[in-house]
Amino acid sequence: MSTVPVPVTMDDHRNCPATSVLRRVGDKWSVVILSILARGARGFNELDRSVEGLSRRMLTRTLRGLEEDGLISRTVHPSAPPRVDYALTDLGRSFLEPVVALGLWAVDHQPSLEAARTRARHDRAMRVTAR
Repeated sequence: MSTVPVPVTMDDHRNCPATSVLRRVGDKWSVVILSILARGARGFNELDRSVEGLSRRMLTRTLRGLEEDGLISRTVHPSAPPRVDYALTDLGRSFLEPVVALGLWAVDHQPSLEAARTRARHDRAMRVTAR
């Protein structure tokens, strides 16, 4: 593991390769879309119907970002109307491995995380009432 320079400058943060990857993992829809595509290629309309609460505009933006990062491919099929399919790339499949591991970790440790949050809320409340 590399060390983080202290203090961390804005340039350090901006130029860190992990920053953009963690942004991708942390955005609202990318992991959901990647998880759906892990089951196989899908057309735009299939993806649109697969995720409740995801607007077509946000789906388009998310797909463009994933494609720009090389995590998915976009294939246009010449038909009337044209059909566009999205699929995971090899890079996208390799990206999902640590993301799935992180998700499993979160599920396994959810009780401990909730207990810590409850303790922290309780401690904050006690500090406020002690004033």
